[in-house]
Amino acid sequence: MIIRSKAPLRLGLAGGGSDVSPYSDMFGGLILNATINLYAYTTIEETDDGMITIQSYDCDYFESFPVAKEIPIDGNASLIKGTYNRVIKDFNIPLKSFKITTYNDAPAGSGLGTSSTMVVCILKAFVEWHALPLGDYEIARLAYEIERKDLKLSGGKQDQYAAAFGGFNYMEFLPQDVVIVNPLKVKRWILDELEASMVLYFTGRSRSSAQIIDEQKRNAERGNSKSVDAMHRIKQGAVDMKLAVLKGDMDAFGKVLGQNWEDKKQMANAITNPVIEQAFDVAIAAGAKSGKVSGAGGGGFIMFFVEPTRKKEVIEALKKLNGFVMPFNFTDGGAHGWKIYDSDYIESFRR
Repeated sequence: MIIRSKAPLRLGLAGGGSDVSPYSDMFGGLILNATINLYAYTTIEETDDGMITIQSYDCDYFESFPVAKEIPIDGNASLIKGTYNRVIKDFNIPLKSFKITTYNDAPAGSGLGTSSTMVVCILKAFVEWHALPLGDYEIARLAYEIERKDLKLSGGKQDQYAAAFGGFNYMEFLPQDVVIVNPLKVKRWILDELEASMVLYFTGRSRSSAQIIDEQKRNAERGNSKSVDAMHRIKQGAVDMKLAVLKGDMDAFGKVLGQNWEDKKQMANAITNPVIEQAFDVAIAAGAKSGKVSGAGGGGFIMFFVEPTRKKEVIEALKKLNGFVMPFNFTDGGAHGWKIYDSDYIESFRR
């Protein structure tokens, strides 16, 4: 039997960073994000060789281990190993040999939530394989615990919930890791107008978000007034952008996007750099109205807001840089999994 799963990556539209502790514990966080048609993928193949074989194309990693309750975490394919270890520990499922293969449509460090989305995707495959009693909230919460607590990787909470739920979501982050996901019903014409008005550009530079997020956490813990005030404005931006999206107010959407970026740059020193600033200069000169880096900053993807009639000009200008423009569409569905049965398995039910 083969089990497959996929989970969508997301654009962080507004409020990014307010989902990170200790800020979310002290003040509460608000996020507006939306999933797009770029995905993380997982395949689990049942085998009978007594081994657990891991193949991660993103990490360029391939290795096999004897079937056991725990796989050592050694810095290679940690997301896969950490998820397996937690599932075995929490659900006491039968030990079986299998091969697991994972890959992403976007590079790691892209600012689209690739790592957290992959954990959700892997979890969804195990849920499908073993019929585990986990809904969207439970999968997102467990993915958060695996990544942030078990593996001790720095980051927030929004990515796991975006991948599990899919679509446009207005999220509330409260003390003690309480998360409330409010799906938004966005009219089709508004989605079409947003897609027509946005350019997604990869800077050609991936980055680790840990250093940036750790600096944001330190600023919140120390009560750095400049940083905390900027985060308050970023959080308010999620409220304002939600209203703009639901009304189809494109001018307001563009202004909030740009203001969120200006405030974001106050949060940590490494959020912007010459590569990012050059991309902004080129896009604005070609007709973009505003923009914002998706995710923690430092590299990855930039979302530019443009007048649709000038979109081609912005794309052509950006093509002259070292990155690339990524076409995309918004998507509704969250993580899902399915099974493929071989002919021998199907025949056994016919006998």
